[in-house]
Amino acid sequence: MSELEPHYAETPLEERPEIARNPVHIVLDNIRSAFNVGSIFRTSDAGAVAHIHLCGMTAHPPHKKLEKTALGAFEYVPWTYHERTTDCLRQLGVEGIHRVAIEVSDEAIDMHEFEWPQPSVIVFGNEVTGINDRVMKHCDSVVKIPMLGYKNSMNVATAYGVVLYDILAKWKALK
Repeated sequence: MSELEPHYAETPLEERPEIARNPVHIVLDNIRSAFNVGSIFRTSDAGAVAHIHLCGMTAHPPHKKLEKTALGAFEYVPWTYHERTTDCLRQLGVEGIHRVAIEVSDEAIDMHEFEWPQPSVIVFGNEVTGINDRVMKHCDSVVKIPMLGYKNSMNVATAYGVVLYDILAKWKALK
C-alpha cells in the first residue's frame, strides 16, 4: 500500500468517509460455518454491498469465529439478523427488490446469461442442503454458477465472491 492510500483499519468509524453502496442485498439462509459468514462479510465490504441479512442459524455478531475471519468488516457493512428467512425475503419483495436464489437446479439460469436487475437480493443456502423449498418459493429467479468438475458445488463464501463480482462487472461498478 502506498502512502497515498488511506488505511481505514486505524481510522475511527465515525471519521471514515461515506462510501457509495451497490444495490445488492445478501441473504444467508442457515449457513453453518461462522468462518464462511466472516468471509462473506469481508467480500461484502470489498464489493460495497448494501446490506447482509443473516437468517436462521447463520452466525451473527458477536461471534468469535465470525470475528476471526471478518476482521472487523461486520462493524461497517450494514447487516440485520432475521429469525425466519421467509419473513426477510417477503419484506425485501414488498420493497420491490428482485430476489435471486443461487442454486443448482434444472430451471436455474447460467449466471453469465442472467441480467441482474438493480436492486437485487442474492440468496445463498446451507452448505449441505442448499436453499430449502419454503425459501425458494420466495425467490423470483434461480441462477447457477457453471460447474466443470465432479462435485458440482463450491464453498459458499467462494460462490458468493464469484457471483458478486459477476454482478458488479455487469453493472460496470468496478471502475
